Amino acid sequence: MNEPPARHPIALKKVVYEIPGMASAVVRRDVPYRTAGEATVTMDLYYPSAAASGATWPATVAVLGYPPREPNPLGCAFKEMEWSVSWGRLMAASGIVAIFYTNRNPEADLRTLLGHIRDHAESLGIDRRRVGLFATSGSGPLALSTVIAERGDLACAALCYPLTLDAGGSTAVAESAAKWGFVNPTAGKSASDLPRDVPLFVARAGQDEFPRLNEALDRFVADTMARDLPMTMVNHAGAPHAFDLVDDSDATREIIRQLLRFLQFHLRV
Repeated sequence: MNEPPARHPIALKKVVYEIPGMASAVVRRDVPYRTAGEATVTMDLYYPSAAASGATWPATVAVLGYPPREPNPLGCAFKEMEWSVSWGRLMAASGIVAIFYTNRNPEADLRTLLGHIRDHAESLGIDRRRVGLFATSGSGPLALSTVIAERGDLACAALCYPLTLDAGGSTAVAESAAKWGFVNPTAGKSASDLPRDVPLFVARAGQDEFPRLNEALDRFVADTMARDLPMTMVNHAGAPHAFDLVDDSDATREIIRQLLRFLQFHLRV
């Protein structure tokens, strides 16, 4: 019998914030959302403990902007990381169905997943009119391109320490995508392509160590503000990338609370 691969230490880290109700979240694991030949892709759904048959809830999809790699450097699927599990339980305890998933093709599978959620909203217990996105790091470009493509079909999007899009001749995001392997479907896009009715939340890591990430992010925020788009931005001064995992501080916990309140407000929890 083959032993399961050892998990990378980062896959064992939990979000540095907990709230009552997390442990009682109702979890549906490995629910298929697409089957094509031998390639079945699945999702894990985290429901509030009060979820009952016939009720519908708002939902947030945690965007996965990286294709699978073999061997998997994490030692587990993205949706099985302790980070994913703890964020899933945080959102469920906040009255939101959280969805984490596997993929084969990041862009196509996210479109399929969103379509599946809308087509099967009743059986999933989800209100198709109250669906948002959540993305961090290299999943930012896919989240933003989806906001642009889906336009009014999404209620909101929350981004933490995200790669965003290149503007003004910059190649910062394109270079990071080539180095780290995430998809970059925002190539050629700008803040002017964003819909005016999808509110965005952006949490910036003040001392993000990823080269030029904040350079692109600051330009993106400035361009978005210049167009008077619905944007909430918070700067976590002095914080590193992935601060929700590695910066165990009151400031980190307050930013996580702000993000959850943003989702609750715009998803009408």
